[in-house]
Amino acid sequence: MDITTRIQTNAVRFAALLLILFCSQPAWSATKWQVGVSSVKITPERSMWMAGYAARKTPSEGVVGDLFAKAMAIQDEQGQRIVIVTVDLIGIPRDLRNQLEAEVRDKFQLPREGLWLNASHTHCGPELRMARIPAEGPAAEVEQRQQLALDYMAKLHQQLVDLIGQSLKELSPANLDYLHARCGFAMNRRRPTAQGVTNAPHSDGPVNHNVPVLRISTPEGKLRAVLFGYACHNTTMGFNQFSGDYAGFAQQYIQEAHEGVTAMFFTGCGGDQNPYPRSKVEYLHYHGRALATAVEAALETVPKPVSGPLRLKYDEVQLNFAPTPAPAELEKLAAGTSEPASGHARRLLKELKETGKIRSTYDYPVQVVQFGQDWTVIALAGEVVVDYSLRLEKELAPGNVTVAGYSNDVFGYVPSLRILQEGGYEAGGAMLWGPLPGPFATDVEDKIIGKVLQLIGK
Repeated sequence: MDITTRIQTNAVRFAALLLILFCSQPAWSATKWQVGVSSVKITPERSMWMAGYAARKTPSEGVVGDLFAKAMAIQDEQGQRIVIVTVDLIGIPRDLRNQLEAEVRDKFQLPREGLWLNASHTHCGPELRMARIPAEGPAAEVEQRQQLALDYMAKLHQQLVDLIGQSLKELSPANLDYLHARCGFAMNRRRPTAQGVTNAPHSDGPVNHNVPVLRISTPEGKLRAVLFGYACHNTTMGFNQFSGDYAGFAQQYIQEAHEGVTAMFFTGCGGDQNPYPRSKVEYLHYHGRALATAVEAALETVPKPVSGPLRLKYDEVQLNFAPTPAPAELEKLAAGTSEPASGHARRLLKELKETGKIRSTYDYPVQVVQFGQDWTVIALAGEVVVDYSLRLEKELAPGNVTVAGYSNDVFGYVPSLRILQEGGYEAGGAMLWGPLPGPFATDVEDKIIGKVLQLIGK
């Protein structure tokens, strides 16, 4: 045998040995995941005041689409677990997050960082925030509104605890794949005018049309569930009927197309994005169908298997508010008739009287969920504007980073520095309707991004 032949023979043997060694390694295969999924209807059984539009003067008048809470428990090979909970509601009150966190830690040994809550932010769901229950009208009527909200919250809390427990009970072997497509009905709603920024379609404004999809299938390849997101307000309609808006119908259409499959929606950084066109019932179906079709398109693409291990981080960063007006100025505003500024001033004066000060900071939750090196989810609280997702997706790892807003605590808008400088509703105007002083200080974006990078660095 000449030297060339010996070299070729040895090379073949070496390659074969490498193949045998590679195949025998305990590599992360998708079937080493365990996934459990559960769902419960949370449509109010009685007429209630609805959330999202201050102009409403009457309670709900029926149901166009049921509301749901859904949970997906995911466990890696080492036993690390996360439960993702999505709800067709205006938001997650901080008190609800805190109560659930404590209870599931005790009941299911689920740590703080192992619970991610996300709200679809439908504006056709029940009002569950006591501070937003209208106080106008006869005392008995106001008391009834408040009691209905308290009763709903108590039932919802128990439903969510049971839902989380059920998803953990349902854990079974699964494959995970990350996919994505695009959907185009979201449009920036901050239109610049000579009088300032107004709430209207702005086709030249920034958007994020990505539709991230996590596909859950059995080890044999049968589809079990999909978790998907989109960066857009669920504000197609503002009528007095309960509905999950476009996201509710998107989930419905996916489940109808795949028998036995659970579809779960999470909201991206859609604080300054609206669905267009709007205000006709048929658009609920059009946008729902468009988003469902985008998910179906993603399912047709080349799958990207998701490996482990899970890496979970959860922490808070203290955000600063801009200085509030002096008490004398607040008194002057409170005495006026210009709403919502006068009502906001009265609330701040009440806080000053009861506590001796007006809060100047907000403890803001930030969560990071990493599926090995294959997919990273950054879950931010509040109504986060699209700038955050565009910046983080670009700076961290294009293609496998997803930024969700409306997570764990939905208290109001979270503007970027650009939007603070431009002014308008998302910059601070919306805070006049709530209990927080607002607007945020100009370091808000840097503080949030800094905390995200710190958690990922850990």
